[in-house]
Amino acid sequence: MTISQERPAPLLSEQEQEWVDQFMDETTLFLGPDPQIMRDHSIASRSVREDEAIAQGVDRLQVERIRKRIAGALDEGYEMCEAQGAAPGAKWGDLTTAIYTAAGDVSYLSCHGVIAFSAILHHPIRYIMKYWKDEPTVGVYPGDGFIHNDARYGNVHNTDQSMIMPIMRDGEIIAWVAATIHEGENGACEPGGMPSGSETPFDDGLRMSPFKIVERGHLRRDLLTFLQHSVRDPKLQLADLKVKITAVRKIMDRIDAVIDEVGVDTFIAALRVTVEDVDAEVRRRIAELPDGTYRFDQFMDSTLKENILIKFACKMTVKGDTMTVDLRGTGPEILNRAINSPLCSVKSMFMQAVLAFWWPDLPRCTSAMSCIEIISDEGTWADASYDAPMGQSLQASFRGFSAFQALYSRVSFSTPNKYSNTVANWFNQINTFLWGGVTQHGDAVGNLCADLNGMPGGAKPFRDGEDSVSPLFCAMADTAEQEVMEEEVPFMQLVSKRLVRDNMGFGKFTGGMGYEMIVAAEGTPEWGFMTVTSGSKFSSVYGMYGGYGCGAYPLAMVKGANVYEHIRRDPKTFDLSIEKVMNERPFEDGQYTTSHMGLQYDRANDGELYMISQGAGGGYGDPLERAPESVVRDAELGRISRKVAEDVFAVRYDPETYRLDAAATTAARAAARQARLERGKPFDQFVAEFVTPEPPADLLYYGSWGETDELTATVFAIDGPERVTAPIEDLPIVVVPDRRELKIARLEARVRELEDRHGEQVTRLT
Repeated sequence: MTISQERPAPLLSEQEQEWVDQFMDETTLFLGPDPQIMRDHSIASRSVREDEAIAQGVDRLQVERIRKRIAGALDEGYEMCEAQGAAPGAKWGDLTTAIYTAAGDVSYLSCHGVIAFSAILHHPIRYIMKYWKDEPTVGVYPGDGFIHNDARYGNVHNTDQSMIMPIMRDGEIIAWVAATIHEGENGACEPGGMPSGSETPFDDGLRMSPFKIVERGHLRRDLLTFLQHSVRDPKLQLADLKVKITAVRKIMDRIDAVIDEVGVDTFIAALRVTVEDVDAEVRRRIAELPDGTYRFDQFMDSTLKENILIKFACKMTVKGDTMTVDLRGTGPEILNRAINSPLCSVKSMFMQAVLAFWWPDLPRCTSAMSCIEIISDEGTWADASYDAPMGQSLQASFRGFSAFQALYSRVSFSTPNKYSNTVANWFNQINTFLWGGVTQHGDAVGNLCADLNGMPGGAKPFRDGEDSVSPLFCAMADTAEQEVMEEEVPFMQLVSKRLVRDNMGFGKFTGGMGYEMIVAAEGTPEWGFMTVTSGSKFSSVYGMYGGYGCGAYPLAMVKGANVYEHIRRDPKTFDLSIEKVMNERPFEDGQYTTSHMGLQYDRANDGELYMISQGAGGGYGDPLERAPESVVRDAELGRISRKVAEDVFAVRYDPETYRLDAAATTAARAAARQARLERGKPFDQFVAEFVTPEPPADLLYYGSWGETDELTATVFAIDGPERVTAPIEDLPIVVVPDRRELKIARLEARVRELEDRHGEQVTRLT
């Protein structure tokens, strides 16, 4: 036994402790994200001010009137941002406006826009209240405005920028108002704001912790100048900053009128009661769900640079009026790839599922998820650390949405009270082109196309999913007119929003179809395209109750050929589709390639084709139970091929007249069911043959494998990749080697092999 000989530290007096605290406050190296703020998604406790206001009595009719006035003000601000915004995202409705309690809880969100923001925008306000409100060099005063975009401090991703302003009475903050817009360009290592090529946090572009850019009503030109010099499109940065300020002030004017009419106490009580009402209602609805544990695991098939398989694990447990969501088992963060997400971003997409697909009748506020406990290990790609790049955080976040959407459809299937329909998985990928360079007008720009807003919908138990209807994150978003964009940017969509045959989730009811996009630039000295999508090897969307998920989809390119010149010489060559171009190869001077859908900035010469397509919504139910007439109609409309009609749906028809052959269809379906029985095997036998103790040896795999608390990860040593299985805290840092270096190493090895072989041949000859 060893006894310490050290003397205990002397106790500090109250004065000495105050000096120490002051010294530590004044010598802090820098303020990072506050873990206590960032890991807490529950609503704040009632303040004394709120208690006093509510104690005076709450007139429910008055509260409802206030809510309607607030909703109108927020929608007016939303429409101002949409109509006046310079960013493509603003024009398409990828934005929101909101009002918050004094503590920062979202009390009401605009009726249109991105619901996900209601889960995360309390974080920056709580940060401001904790660190800047009483800071002598900052403070919070009437007319102040704070800007913010860094997802590590509370945002969906770094392309979104918020303008946050306080509502004050007699020097007291009684509420906040904010507008948030997907701005796109943010100075990242690639144009457009969502870099799949980022390998450090410094590649992600602007990382604005909440700071004051409007001081007592005046825009600070020094900070504005800094921001404009930090991005490729300074006009965009200025224009939308002013748009957000104007919209927030307009909302505040409307709110001021409400406060003057009903009084400060009644207004404060209305905001707080709204938050508490939703919290109580969510607990009641959870209590209606059947107790049990439900699982939904998903996989991403690339880092957007190389093919891997990384797991997103989600286990939901319902017991009484409590719900716990466990993300342990999710793969580790990859410290030099862009796909990592902070936990708050994943939570934002949980909220998107809750308020858009679980309970769309609820007011859009923070408390809709306040009572749901979330368990997660920091250091995973869905709960990334401060030092991980996050340029493509949506890859993990959108899988959080899919998990929540699918789990609730299954959990609530047999409940007596229905608040929403059972829906198979909505498409969950960012299938669009990002772009950047110098326009035909000489402007340096970077942003993205609106095609991602045409995500196909999942099928329901009673109807097919909608084709390319809306993104999972914004039901009212627009897909925009490419012709409008062509006035501003130097490329054309030679094919825009044309549905792709057989591109659906097959089932008794089919998932919505996705469209294809073919673009080519012309007339600019510097232009390039990027894509930021996964799902080329492993389906990113699953079906439900026997329905199929969406297929895999590649990126296709024709380099080295100027398609515009071909079309000018022979207009008949303007007959384009991905299927036709890649199968028939009509441009003899072109180099035809396909790859996975992660494309870093690729310089585009005039007329080179870049081709992608949306995926599909998940199907619902057994395809053999689909009405044969519906199958024939889809074939006649060109939605499916004859092969799919016969092989997947087992339907027979005359290909000339499209008359259903009912007898042959009955026989084909009976044969298909019999074939299933012959292929079938007892479950225990299937498990014994199918389940393996570890992933295939050549697979770069990340995540838990089976029922275990340990994670499996492929790490790269001097001798090459090796597999490690350990608890996350014991895993080595996961860093993926540069693809070019690996390619060079392979080529050098091949050269040595050929040189050795050549040397042996020379020796034999001599």
